[in-house]
Amino acid sequence: MKFRYLGNSGLKVSEICYGNWLTHGSQVENDTATLCVRAALDAGITTFDTADAYANTVAESVLGEALAPERRESLEIFTKVYWPTGLKGPNDSGLSRKHIMESINGSLKRLGTDYVDLYQAHRYDTETPLEETMQAFADVVRTGKALYIGVSERSANQLRAGHALAKQLGFQLISNQPQYSMLWRVIEAEVVPTSQELGMSQIVWSPVAQGVLTGKYVPGAVLPEGSHRDRRQGRRADDLEVHERQRPRSGPEPEADCRRAEPLDGSAGGRLGAAEREPRLRDHRRLTSGAGQGERRRLRRGHPRRSDGQDRRGPR
Repeated sequence: MKFRYLGNSGLKVSEICYGNWLTHGSQVENDTATLCVRAALDAGITTFDTADAYANTVAESVLGEALAPERRESLEIFTKVYWPTGLKGPNDSGLSRKHIMESINGSLKRLGTDYVDLYQAHRYDTETPLEETMQAFADVVRTGKALYIGVSERSANQLRAGHALAKQLGFQLISNQPQYSMLWRVIEAEVVPTSQELGMSQIVWSPVAQGVLTGKYVPGAVLPEGSHRDRRQGRRADDLEVHERQRPRSGPEPEADCRRAEPLDGSAGGRLGAAEREPRLRDHRRLTSGAGQGERRRLRRGHPRRSDGQDRRGPR
């Protein structure tokens, strides 16, 4: 396993990160989830990304239990705040000071740790003053409950505004978590250059387009039995919501792109090269990919990995 610095910080993370959005606490038994975490650790992964909203807080608990036997200092644990949790009352979502302070305490308890390495704003809160949000994050860092702060799915202007306030308050934003793959490259125009200027990394989610780029889902074919899309969306690959979500704004259809790339996937005995896995993003400090539990079988075969984020079905 190779390691990369996260932004302009001294924190090193494994270049493949394990995420648990669609799995822990919702679709697989806890024993299976623990085995998947063990497989990730055996592959050299030390960085684990979750969120309080995944399975309405249960995913954090499952991950915390799976990592409990490990030496805490040898791990990098990330979580997020923003989406509704718990009873989902009026103050159980967003980036208000109240929600951030209550959420970090809950996350630490569920994860079984005194601190998280990275605490991320899962989305931008248009209803809370940015100054209030950033002051709350500054206090989370000062109290030792999080070592670093990051964001997710921010525009270039939002990154600049948050970075400036963080600097005034004595801490820095070190990462952004966007969707990014060969089929979804919208961050390249503005978000990536701005992040490089500000010293922020990208922790990308869905780098293999939720499985589409692996050749696992063939248009018109029956979905693989037991896959998370088989359980969630029906039986045929052409019904996959991911096809629409991953559709580029212009250019060839994603299915055509996948068919052209077929000789590069693992079933053909090849491996996706760095240029294919990480188009245009080759600065070793800038890009970390996340591996979901459903992709653990590819950990040993050199494929790119997914992390977590947001699509139309809920928090990612």
